[in-house]
Amino acid sequence: MKAMESKHSVIFADSVAGMAEIEDRSVRLVVTSPPYPMIEMWDGLFSEMDGQIGRALQRERGREAFEKIHRLLDLVWRQLARVLAPSGIACINIGDAVRSIGGKFSLFANHARITSGMLSLGFDLLPSIIWKKSTSSPTKFMGSGMLPPTAYVTLEHEFVLIFRKGGARKFTTPAEKDMRRKSAFFWEERNKWFTDVWIDLPGTSQALEGLAKRDRSAAFPLELAYRLINMYSVQGDMVLDPFLGTGTTVQAAMASGRNSTGIENEHDLKPLILERISRVPETANKIGRNRLDNHINFVRERQLLMGPLKHWNSYYGFAVMTRQETEIRIPFIKSITYVSDNRFKVSHEYRRDWRSPAEQPPPAIPCNSVCPRPNRGTQLKLFTS
Repeated sequence: MKAMESKHSVIFADSVAGMAEIEDRSVRLVVTSPPYPMIEMWDGLFSEMDGQIGRALQRERGREAFEKIHRLLDLVWRQLARVLAPSGIACINIGDAVRSIGGKFSLFANHARITSGMLSLGFDLLPSIIWKKSTSSPTKFMGSGMLPPTAYVTLEHEFVLIFRKGGARKFTTPAEKDMRRKSAFFWEERNKWFTDVWIDLPGTSQALEGLAKRDRSAAFPLELAYRLINMYSVQGDMVLDPFLGTGTTVQAAMASGRNSTGIENEHDLKPLILERISRVPETANKIGRNRLDNHINFVRERQLLMGPLKHWNSYYGFAVMTRQETEIRIPFIKSITYVSDNRFKVSHEYRRDWRSPAEQPPPAIPCNSVCPRPNRGTQLKLFTS
């Protein structure tokens, strides 16, 4: 198959300065997770950026510190408004914070403050996602345990806030429409990805093992970034993460056939980012194989229960639920090349033979709207040999 290329770069600078290198209206999607205001592990970072924040915390003026921290983040959101193309989308993963300051325990609603800041810049708020993070702790309560009224609800979820700059994106040229169709997702993936509560997405390892000034990365899982990139962009788009951390968004963009730029202030993370990028081909191609295998399993089960499907993806040779899925192409990575100055070139290809011949099941029988539905109790033949 004809190879495609995507380009990726990592800029080591603070978020605002790094985005000065990005052209106006050149980004289609932002996927990011900033340091969470009022979480103690970030107190030092924010205090270094603005000494008034450190003084407010020392004087136990929690609300003052909270607002000053968010004013720093507002500078980043202002840059997003500049670099995002019309109809561009920003996905911001953020958690609220709970903290005792001055003898008072309270919640600091980061998601609400960021929403307010983005709306003031002219962004429109789209339906958000609640990411319910799994926990295995049997004693996860806060406050006074079993004694009212100072037992507190545990904070076990984060938000993915989704904003758009202007109206819905238009695809006008034949090439744009073709790439949009190739970038479609499967019907069953849409049902899973576009629910407003994600409960099937575990967190990822946070250990940095002495590679940075802090012990924990606070990174979101690769699948979270991968889903968002495939939900809100098409292949070839530019994806930006102004708080790159350990590089998850760039890795997910590589896996998805998008271009990307990541900005990270901690130079100590560079070895870890480069090491993880070196493992992307194996990880990305496993994701691609799993998506295709999962779809085949879905078709098998669906046809057994409901009868033949009406539509057919001729490239892969399997049935699909809707006409919008008939031209899906999932990019696989052939190679990653380090160009220079923390820039990378990724070669992609589409693969009909995503598994070895011994692993390939016979293709699902094509069917159209006139195919008979099986009677109850009839076993439907799904695959031919």
